[in-house]
Amino acid sequence: MVLRSSSLVSAQSPSSENLDAALARFGFSAFRPGQREAVETLLTSHRLLLVAPTGGGKSLTYQLPATMLPGVTLVVSPLIALMHDQVASLEHLGIPATFLAATLAGDEVRARMAGILAGQYKLVYVAPERLVHAGFRSLLARVPVSLVAIDEAHCISEWGHDFRPEYMQLGQFIRATEPPRVLACTATATPVVRDEILSKLGLPPDTPQIVRGFARPNLNLRVLELRSAKQRGPIVDALLEEALGGPARAKGTAIVYAPTRKATQEEAQRLKELGWSSAAYHAGMDGTHRERVLRSFMDGRLEVIAATNAFGMGIDRADVRAVVHLAPPGSIEAYYQEVGRAGRDGEPAFGLLLTTPADVPLRRRLLERGAEEAPADAGAILEHKWNLFLELMRWAEGGSCRHDAILRYFGDDAETLHGCGTCDVCVSLHDGDGRSDEEVAVIVRKALSGVARVHGRFGLMAAAKLLRAQTDARLERAGLDQTRTFGVLREHSEEWVVRLLRRCVTAGWVDFHGTEHPVAVLTDDGKAVMKGQRPARLLLPVSGERRAGTPANGRAAKAGARPDDAELDGDRLRLFEELRTFRLERAKLDGVPPYVVASDRTLRDIANLRPRDRGELAMAHGIGPAKLDKYGEDILRLVSRHTSQAPAL
Repeated sequence: MVLRSSSLVSAQSPSSENLDAALARFGFSAFRPGQREAVETLLTSHRLLLVAPTGGGKSLTYQLPATMLPGVTLVVSPLIALMHDQVASLEHLGIPATFLAATLAGDEVRARMAGILAGQYKLVYVAPERLVHAGFRSLLARVPVSLVAIDEAHCISEWGHDFRPEYMQLGQFIRATEPPRVLACTATATPVVRDEILSKLGLPPDTPQIVRGFARPNLNLRVLELRSAKQRGPIVDALLEEALGGPARAKGTAIVYAPTRKATQEEAQRLKELGWSSAAYHAGMDGTHRERVLRSFMDGRLEVIAATNAFGMGIDRADVRAVVHLAPPGSIEAYYQEVGRAGRDGEPAFGLLLTTPADVPLRRRLLERGAEEAPADAGAILEHKWNLFLELMRWAEGGSCRHDAILRYFGDDAETLHGCGTCDVCVSLHDGDGRSDEEVAVIVRKALSGVARVHGRFGLMAAAKLLRAQTDARLERAGLDQTRTFGVLREHSEEWVVRLLRRCVTAGWVDFHGTEHPVAVLTDDGKAVMKGQRPARLLLPVSGERRAGTPANGRAAKAGARPDDAELDGDRLRLFEELRTFRLERAKLDGVPPYVVASDRTLRDIANLRPRDRGELAMAHGIGPAKLDKYGEDILRLVSRHTSQAPAL
């Protein structure tokens, strides 16, 4: 269950006086929003999955109980720098703590382990791989452990954005030691990843889940679609000027995330030539050089850093005024974690994501190459990561307040802003194009008919040329220039048609097959939309060029109230949560990861469709004959029961 208010906390909660006294020891006079609820839930329910963004005060959720509980609290973390910093902070407060890491000398490790055995510490930080050491396991058997806190818990999920194999033994450790309290913390976790965290750790499905703190209305989020990567430079320059005022203005700093190591070096050099104090940062750099760049950034000697996603762990500068993505990362989780490094001081900051038509097929090609090198389940991993990327691209297409869409994605509906008023979509609430839903449906079906003609033979650009009646030798050789589809969207520009087709990809109606030269294919969902069997819920691109920071269109914002496969509210959201519980219970029964039963996208589709029979259920994304036979009757019974109990409108 996902907790939404403190009223759900047990009546056996610790007294406010005790909590306030413990809080005072940390030098605070009041809890941040949601912290008290999390601490009380952990102390009374003994199990908790906490999802809160970086900088949201998750560490207090286990540090404060550690001071109130007998024995020791074991904190599992993959970040040695974080361990060192937190232990130093705790010791400064007079709270005995230590950490064990491979960077310590053998004598120091043995001395600290002796101190643990002697009961000298209240908190002990360890890396996950430490848990497999026989000596450490033997030590823990002789020490009263009151709480095990697992930081960065999403790393246990093979289907999240930051899987780490060393986390795989945590479930076996929890089952073997049976600690009285378990806390799993993460800054980013979708519902399916949260379910997998519980499954891998062996925690029951009814483990309380608290999702909070994702609202960042001070971030001015923008997405800009470009024709090519060559257009990036002036756009980035304009945003940096807006955010920082220009080189040497001392208005803060900025991060530019680039998709490749080469791109970081090129961008850093370009910015340096414009007068910015800039440097590149990526995993291929010498460790000493990389550390020097990081230190320069943290000390304020660098105004802009151009980096790959290797830059981020432990970065907590409060005055980052802008985060620019030259290309989309792999998921909403990755994006929000990276853009969330801006504006940590609560002051206005900017997040700009740039996309080009090449991003979608390129991402698919990279994923398929990775899958070819992967062991078993490669196909499932590929499709899951592809869907994570498509979720980000759906978000990028706009449609409703960008902040609210992210909050709904993470399940943090309690903090929904109902429009932030500052993102690019909110700014253009009234700039609609006047088309009716039926007009939109006709255009979408025409576009899909173009893909159907090139299905499995050519790429998306060939479909665009077909729809616009452009001369193309491939189309002529295939006789496609003689079909009724040839030129059905000739009144629109090539750029507009390509963007429309990309939106059909992110809607799940068009897919790509192949690696070197991906070809476009129409999915089963796409066929149903093309034939008018399913609604064409799509926001059309705006006409003409779009400058940095301008929104998709006003009609998009107005249409955001309509539920789609990425956003749920009210009764549909409640049904989605019931389907999640079913997924987790069935996964445990079958001994498989939750994603095998159904993806988040599948559950959202079911919640929207509310199918009454097998035929309607088969229309949901990801429900093929095998899943229909295996899970269909149970899902239909759940939906029927929910529908009969739902309040009448």
